[in-house]
Amino acid sequence: MEIKQSTLKNGLRIITAERPQIETVSLGVWVNTGAAAESEADNGISHFIEHMVFKGTKKRNSLQISEDIENVGGATNAYTSRHFTCFYAKMLKDDLELATDVICDFITDPTFDAAEMSKEKEVVVQEIKQSADAPDDLVFDYFQEAAFPNQASGRTILGTPEHVRGFNKERMLNYMRTHYTADNMVAAAVGRVDHDKFVKMVEERMNTLPAHADFAEDPQYYVGGGRVECKDIEQTHLVLGFKGASYMDEDYYNYSVLSTIFGGGMSSRLFQEIREKRGLVYTINSFNQALKHAGVFGIYAGTTPKELEELLPVVADEIKKMMNDKVSETELKRAKTQIKASLLMSLESSSTTAEIMARQMLLFKRVIPTAEIVERIEAITADDLQLLAQKIFTSTPTYALLGCEGGTYPSYDDVKALLK
Repeated sequence: MEIKQSTLKNGLRIITAERPQIETVSLGVWVNTGAAAESEADNGISHFIEHMVFKGTKKRNSLQISEDIENVGGATNAYTSRHFTCFYAKMLKDDLELATDVICDFITDPTFDAAEMSKEKEVVVQEIKQSADAPDDLVFDYFQEAAFPNQASGRTILGTPEHVRGFNKERMLNYMRTHYTADNMVAAAVGRVDHDKFVKMVEERMNTLPAHADFAEDPQYYVGGGRVECKDIEQTHLVLGFKGASYMDEDYYNYSVLSTIFGGGMSSRLFQEIREKRGLVYTINSFNQALKHAGVFGIYAGTTPKELEELLPVVADEIKKMMNDKVSETELKRAKTQIKASLLMSLESSSTTAEIMARQMLLFKRVIPTAEIVERIEAITADDLQLLAQKIFTSTPTYALLGCEGGTYPSYDDVKALLK
């Protein structure tokens, strides 16, 4: 797979990877902005813009957008994360120009019609309420807020109903003028695509974008803390976290290997000890959530109030084992193989490949060769992981718990004492 890159005069970067053996092309535009770039007053605006561009542009109304794509059997969608907003499509190869036109139109010519905006605000408010009714979503909102208090990364991606209902066309256009600049986005396409033709398609539609706007995203700092809440639910949801890796950390992949051994699958330590041997949970896993300037290493579990009394001490014991003893060569080899296999399997998807290339270009200003990633993973040792475990698990913890009404649950201080 040959990766080609070009940069337009206004600074917009374009990446392609041709796969001549397939009949489709996956493409998108990734914008280097998301919830972490928002002020408190604008919390949720990135996500709301993502919704509103589908409600109409100067060329197409909402129905025409859907019909133009679906009439040729294609699909288009979008997402917002803490650092990125993405608009993407998958089409048959002969319909690449149509998809490019629709996606570029989202970015250059959204109308933000007042009537459509009024309706879509209530759609997003329903999305916010639906998330609040999902305990396994809500506990992670509490967790983020406790880990990153009074920071953009501690606020939700969706925003609040009050914020969403307060957005207007001028605020949204101002936000786009600041963040939707050519040097702050990447267009990528993977599949049956000719690089030069795709560059021309994008250039014809995006060459009028402003090259640059002065904006610096505030660095985010892991702090840690605790929050315990109760609702009318059947199960207790728990997230326990520590300072983790950012995307920029040299030992980023060390965190991935450690997390895989600790709670990354059915053969992991947490799954085997807590679910298989003791039957204390249905779900338990660990993760490293990376941000640009910070990160959090965490453990999620869903259990009952009764089992929680046994669960937390067992988790604490497993943490201490990770700090005190080296992982076995069998565990290390298995984790490395799992991560490498997951990476290589993901690259079989043209959509995932486009996303990986675009995100790497925005974060690191280059596409990282797969062989380089594999080499970094292979270089990790058991000694590295023991030192890393000691670093992670001695940092200030974050503890978020969403329990059943009427229950009594450990406090943040209780959990800190358990981890000593």
